[in-house]
Amino acid sequence: MSAQKDTPERIRIGISSCLLGAEVRFDGGHKRDAYLTETLARYFEFVPVCPEVAIGLGVPRETIRLVRCPQGIRAVGARDPSQDFTDRLETYGRRMAAELKGLCGYVFKRASPSCGMERVRVYSPFGTPAGQSAGIYARAFMAANPLLPCEEEGRLAEAALRENFIERVYVYRRWQDLLRGGLTPARLVAFHTEHKFQVLAHSQAAYRRLGRLVAEAGRRPIEALAREYAAELMGALKRRATRRAHANVLQHLLGYVSERLDAQDRQELVGLIERYRLGIVPLIAPLTLLEHHLRRHRVPYLERQHYLNPYPEALGLRNVL
Repeated sequence: MSAQKDTPERIRIGISSCLLGAEVRFDGGHKRDAYLTETLARYFEFVPVCPEVAIGLGVPRETIRLVRCPQGIRAVGARDPSQDFTDRLETYGRRMAAELKGLCGYVFKRASPSCGMERVRVYSPFGTPAGQSAGIYARAFMAANPLLPCEEEGRLAEAALRENFIERVYVYRRWQDLLRGGLTPARLVAFHTEHKFQVLAHSQAAYRRLGRLVAEAGRRPIEALAREYAAELMGALKRRATRRAHANVLQHLLGYVSERLDAQDRQELVGLIERYRLGIVPLIAPLTLLEHHLRRHRVPYLERQHYLNPYPEALGLRNVL
């Protein structure tokens, strides 16, 4: 009854080269990440990029830093601030955003003045702290692809952030498949139907707004409607789903099968959902029991719901939520 099936076809994901073990850092080293290379590599086809090497900086090389100047935040040499790499990094970011249109996500190197997604240290011209920013390349790339799921490798160590990123990657992949297959009002309605409970777990307000948008399918130009829908969808999924929101979705799902259960089975599932809401058991516990009942009492509408299996089960992401 799984809506999301494991597939040998890997999803293309951009990534900072050093995270795969490429020795491209300023000191000639790397920052190989075992989770990325040993776990996610089974599902993702990584497309490595090192913008600093790509714009002609050598290995090893002088470090660069972000400096707040009258003309804005600049990427300059840490020892020789007269060396300004900002324009080249920005240009390369826009270029790669155009060339890598087939990506369904991107993993950036944390704290990098070129690749950091956020919270990169910014200095004053005198070397004192002057705030935080995104890296120059990452900022340009993300501005050109605002809906693309992006994350930093350091944040992927947190279970909720890791699950959120991977969930968004798989939704974005399905959205891209929809566009490639030819967008029609009927196909947009079908896509929305299959993702309703995923959206509800992240935002009830977005759930209602997306429902109103889909209701306009066939009455508005489909391309403009799809752009508005995609922006609302991906924005909603960036909000982390809470235990309370997941419990609400589980109760909705229970409603479709409740009358087919005897009192004991119904009470067991209700109790398990409540134990999840209180933080006693992980999300996989009530989901497993719910799926057990759905296998016995088939509900075709729920079989289409990606909420039940949003990504490959072998990743184990819901075991710790």
